[in-house]
Amino acid sequence: MSHHILVVEDEPVTRAKLSGYFEKAGYRVSEADCGQQMRAILQTDDIDLIMLDINLPDEDGLALTRELRSHSDIGIILVTGRTDSIDRIIGLEMGADDYVTKPFELRELLVRVKNLLWRVGLVEQAREKVLDAVVEEDDATCFGPWRFDIPKRKLTRDCKPVKLTKAEYEVLVAFVAYPDRVLSRERLLNLISHRVDAPSDRTIDVLVRRLRNKMEDNPKEPELFITVHGEGYLFAADLD
Repeated sequence: MSHHILVVEDEPVTRAKLSGYFEKAGYRVSEADCGQQMRAILQTDDIDLIMLDINLPDEDGLALTRELRSHSDIGIILVTGRTDSIDRIIGLEMGADDYVTKPFELRELLVRVKNLLWRVGLVEQAREKVLDAVVEEDDATCFGPWRFDIPKRKLTRDCKPVKLTKAEYEVLVAFVAYPDRVLSRERLLNLISHRVDAPSDRTIDVLVRRLRNKMEDNPKEPELFITVHGEGYLFAADLD
């Protein structure tokens, strides 16, 4: 079954151009010209990825991105005529996975869509692997004082919630899916759907450092997220 893309764009020519191109590329495409229509389609259809224009007549695309990300891991690519880097940074911080500016090259956009759908698929596979292993009546993975409820995206320590960003959550899912195994930085990058510009080994180092600061008793002497020099990282928790 082909992936289902939702194009949210108020300019009819651009919307038709995007829809026609991606339909010819083999995707199923739905169209919306405003936030209200977008919500209506999301309630009735399974959407894999949204191409969302920032400049919509009824609502700001950045606010819609934040709304979408608050309850969904759907792929989001912002498509806009704005060239201000601040909008790009804010869009990514709101939870968008990618950002392109008009005029855009359709072939480049197609590559970005393929890559994002592939990364989202890897994340979903890792999540399902963990879900298959957890106790059915609990749906959570426990280790030490920690309880990680993957379906609800909730991490708690001694019943106290610890907030994770989307990227931190996805890295932790990857670690829980492959405990006691060394994961290279490249492998971890491939398991993250939310990407920044020019992702690198440094991206993973930053995310692991954030997890250590939030979860290790002594981040300078980690016991959960172990560095394996020259290879990557190992998650050393004993999972219940």
